[in-house]
Amino acid sequence: MADIDAVRSGEQRHVDALVLLGAQRADCWVATASAAGEPYLVPLSFAWWDGLVVLVTPAASATVRNLEAGRTARLAFGHTRDVLVVDAELVEVAPIDEPAAARPATAFAAQADWDPRGEAGYAAVTLRPQRAQAWREAPELAGRTIMRGGRWLFGSGVT
Repeated sequence: MADIDAVRSGEQRHVDALVLLGAQRADCWVATASAAGEPYLVPLSFAWWDGLVVLVTPAASATVRNLEAGRTARLAFGHTRDVLVVDAELVEVAPIDEPAAARPATAFAAQADWDPRGEAGYAAVTLRPQRAQAWREAPELAGRTIMRGGRWLFGSGVT
């Protein structure tokens, strides 16, 4: 078990974030807002695919409507005492049965352990992280930003 009292380096937080993003059968909290500014929060399964977050949700959901209107979401991964918070921008919403959804839906099915392909009414939502913050309790609040402007500040690439 990790020593949660030890303050991690930026490099270690980056590594830990990638482990969290690559976790099998994991969920995240997805926060969006309506065009009128009304907040909406829902837990969804996700996949980390080619540096993007893929969600699958009903195409008529408030999450999809809010993303299409506002183009941004805040995602929270992990637990309250070891969290990764990601601000992301919408790349695409594609009905699950359309060719544009094929690759993200395949990645989602492999990581989330649920295959939405062939399910009526679902959409693959692809999001590009712009900012990521990772911290474990108060000692790690300083230095919590590990991605800014869509670029990791530590490590390399978008793996």
